[in-house]
Amino acid sequence: MENILRKLKVEVNENLFVKDPYSSELGNAIIRVGSKLMLELGMEHFTFKKLATEIGVSEPAIYRYFENKHNFLLYLTAWHWAWTEHNLVYVTANLKDPKERLEIAIKLLVEGPMFVENEFLNPIEIRKIVTNESLKGYLTKSVDSEHENGIYAQLYTLGERIAQIIREINPAYKFPITLVNIVMEASLLQSFHAKHLPGMTESNLDKEGRFQFFHHLVAKTIIHE
Repeated sequence: MENILRKLKVEVNENLFVKDPYSSELGNAIIRVGSKLMLELGMEHFTFKKLATEIGVSEPAIYRYFENKHNFLLYLTAWHWAWTEHNLVYVTANLKDPKERLEIAIKLLVEGPMFVENEFLNPIEIRKIVTNESLKGYLTKSVDSEHENGIYAQLYTLGERIAQIIREINPAYKFPITLVNIVMEASLLQSFHAKHLPGMTESNLDKEGRFQFFHHLVAKTIIHE
């Protein structure tokens, strides 16, 4: 199982790139080196000029793969959610109890991927980028057209997969997608707060503490609906 995921080329919406980065060595270098540079510099200071210098190519060569750094961030974010879904599918494949599957789903949302090796991108680094930068990707004026172009397909399909588990547990619960997306966003924010804005969370709220909080939140919400 781990070997399958290690070699997996995670597919994302083709509207996010001009040329598929998996199609060449340069494309692979762009996403590998670019993700490291974005993690180091942050979205505000990351530029294709800096990336081109780091790789040793011309700046126009980067634009042949991605239209701008905004789309590059959305690509990495989509990759993360697709990778998370692959993790969920593989880990829960033989589990019949929906409560067990939901627990794993929440752990993946809160703590990040369980499988952390991939030949193309580093899932741990991408998770950190998503934690720090992903909200900057869609709180923009272009979000409506991006939605229409299917840019957020990976986020939607993961959310729907987890929402379906909630429906198995309590078919009468009316807001499974909303609940799942609250956990998605809030868990990222709490992870960010724990590192950068400690006054906005409990000082001892580590990964396990965040998981316990969100698991309790979801379980109680579903049961007492």
